[in-house]
Amino acid sequence: MYMEEYRKKCVSADEAVKVIRSGDWIEFAWAASMPGLLDEALARRKDELHDVNLRGGVIISPVACLECDPTGEHFTWNSWHLGGRERKLVQNGQAYYIPLKYSELPRYLRENLKTDVVAIQVAPMDQHGYFSFGVTVSHYAAAIEKARAVILEVNEDMPGVHGGYDHAVHISKVDYVVEGGHRGLPILPSASASELDRQIAEYVLPEIMDGACIQLGIGGMPNALGKMIAESDLKDLGIHTEMLVDGFVDMVEAGKVTGMRKQLDRGRMVYAFAAGTQKLYDFMRNNPSVAGYPVDYTNHPFIASQNDQLISINSALEIDLTGQVCSESAGSTMISGAGGQLDFVEAAYNSKGGKSFICLPSTYKDKSGQLHSRIKGLMTLGSAITDTRPTVQFVVTEFGKVNLKGLSTWQRAEALISIAHPDFREALIAEAQELKIWRKKA
Repeated sequence: MYMEEYRKKCVSADEAVKVIRSGDWIEFAWAASMPGLLDEALARRKDELHDVNLRGGVIISPVACLECDPTGEHFTWNSWHLGGRERKLVQNGQAYYIPLKYSELPRYLRENLKTDVVAIQVAPMDQHGYFSFGVTVSHYAAAIEKARAVILEVNEDMPGVHGGYDHAVHISKVDYVVEGGHRGLPILPSASASELDRQIAEYVLPEIMDGACIQLGIGGMPNALGKMIAESDLKDLGIHTEMLVDGFVDMVEAGKVTGMRKQLDRGRMVYAFAAGTQKLYDFMRNNPSVAGYPVDYTNHPFIASQNDQLISINSALEIDLTGQVCSESAGSTMISGAGGQLDFVEAAYNSKGGKSFICLPSTYKDKSGQLHSRIKGLMTLGSAITDTRPTVQFVVTEFGKVNLKGLSTWQRAEALISIAHPDFREALIAEAQELKIWRKKA
């Protein structure tokens, strides 16, 4: 029944991208879901197109449109969240960051933004006429609702996934289908955990109880904690996360995850997008215990917080003595993005028995090798505030953990200086005195 409609809509990549016009806004790619054939076909149209805006994020494979257009005259990348490749594009003037509270992204698309074409990669159509979004559910359904044209590139290697809602699109809503064959998925290796990461993770692990519901961010420290959980005595854990990574598979294989104590999606691992190794993609394929949802479900603080003992673990770049957290920029230079960090900081604190952790090494070295404190009297000029002072709960470095909730400015300064690197504590006290947030004790 649906195969006849499928065949009518099947075209080459070059034919499909003819629907794209100069000035269009294209919802294009996210993480491991880059539509490679469509990208290459669009790049071949470079000379006849101008001011085409591509939207996506966390790109982990090359983008032909951008590589063929170093001046940005034809294609501009607009990123919801910067990966390493995108940071370089920003410096070249080819890419720009879109400030984001990730749980709100589908609403941005429905209410605020122009979306002319959706061009994304999906899993093969099932017998009911549906294409699973696979490793990226996130915001695709919302974009499709608003688009003038929808192009799907079918990757035989994209895992079809189970979901709650908005995790698939029906052939009736699609304009063009491009068959990509077996193209594999880009691999995002797990960030290697340093000894410092492990030291920080050791302060967090005792705070996690049996039956807790886990959200992990990306990076070495969350990866270290995931491995520690897999090797721990914890049991009956649940998963409700923005990003699904290999660490969660390790926890499942170690028998730590059942999801049976969750208040929502009992027995299921909830995610908005996934990126990792082939082990992760194989684990996700047609797995009833995995549930892909749009990000306004996974990240909405009210929804996520309905799971008791929600534990949120995320990284940061710097924090000032009043508790403001920057996790996305070094001064005015964008490094990544806000993503869903604030969503889960709020959700975990509002969860019954939940806890939110912001984890960061106490220091970093600049290009000349000079050591600097990540705990600062004032934020570096231009740094973006990811988490405001009242929202931050636990802050953890290799020197300890402190809970900032309810503390006055002098108590916050005292607590944060106590987990700063010892070499910087006296200077931080002097800064706190100058800022009138240091209380001398008798």
